[in-house]
Amino acid sequence: MADPRPHRGRAVEPRPGTARAAEPGHTRSVRHRAVKPPTLDVLRLGLLATVQDLGRPGLAHLGVPRSGAADRDSLLLGNRLLGNPPDAAGIEATALGLDVRLDQPRWIAVTGATCRVSIAGRPADLHAPQYVPAGATLSIGRAENGIRTYLAVAGGIACPPVLHSRSTDTLSGIGPAPLAAGTVLPLGPAAGDPAPVDIAPRARIPETAWVRLVLGPRDDWFAGDTIDGLFAATYQVSTASNRVGVRLDGPEVPVRHSGGLPSEGMVLGAVQIPASGKPIVFLADHPTTGGYPVVGVVHPDDLWMMAQAAPGTRVRFRRVATPPTGTVLRLAESARHTAPVNRR
Repeated sequence: MADPRPHRGRAVEPRPGTARAAEPGHTRSVRHRAVKPPTLDVLRLGLLATVQDLGRPGLAHLGVPRSGAADRDSLLLGNRLLGNPPDAAGIEATALGLDVRLDQPRWIAVTGATCRVSIAGRPADLHAPQYVPAGATLSIGRAENGIRTYLAVAGGIACPPVLHSRSTDTLSGIGPAPLAAGTVLPLGPAAGDPAPVDIAPRARIPETAWVRLVLGPRDDWFAGDTIDGLFAATYQVSTASNRVGVRLDGPEVPVRHSGGLPSEGMVLGAVQIPASGKPIVFLADHPTTGGYPVVGVVHPDDLWMMAQAAPGTRVRFRRVATPPTGTVLRLAESARHTAPVNRR
């Protein structure tokens, strides 16, 4: 038969110096170029900036505070605007903002306290998705109404979690250290598209914040006229406030019992009356237990006002007999995960 491929050339023979089969006991490694993950660089820092997500709920019986964003609603809004999961970590900046730079283009959202925002020197909107080109500087200015600003980034901050959370707990030291100029944070992969909205309106902090208060569990430690005085008084947020709690200056709330109170579990929003008689409203980094009586608990839907109340903000308490449907469940959930100390 005739050769069906008369046009074929010579058989390919190995050339000197070309690759050959590996000898027994020897392997050849294949080099892969490492892909650099996207990062966010902190250029300028204000008063305090930390990484925060929704915290570590359910671990109070182990002595681990919840922590997480002080104003959870603002962080949740930022993540929702970007298509992030609700528990994606962002940055919480207190009072004086910060400047950052992203090494890759990303969508971001700035929520919380009213402030000036710029991208590469151009003004940008609050409470709306904003596009940041690679290498551009994002500047978040001083808080003008409120005190805590949140920066959400598409994909979230991807620093290693501690006890299932990336939150910085300023009281216990659990989680990443507070941010500093020069800190480089890894970013996760963007999970979704930004929301098709121009702006998501948020309430402003009024000059006087009226905060609903559910009495208990230790309101029986106070005389009836003392309780009435608590609701009649006007307090001011002290400069000694922080993520642990908001300290209030104003009329003292005297305790009528002379004996001490054994340490018991604390919850978010608890209004504790220490020896000074000046109320403290516990925020995200509150201790898991305390030995001073708790006269009441702030309504969960009003906690954002306490988290955003800057020093000097006036605070009034409004009595509510029982929280509305749904809120009872949230208060019960907080109490269920906070075991009291054994009193033996």
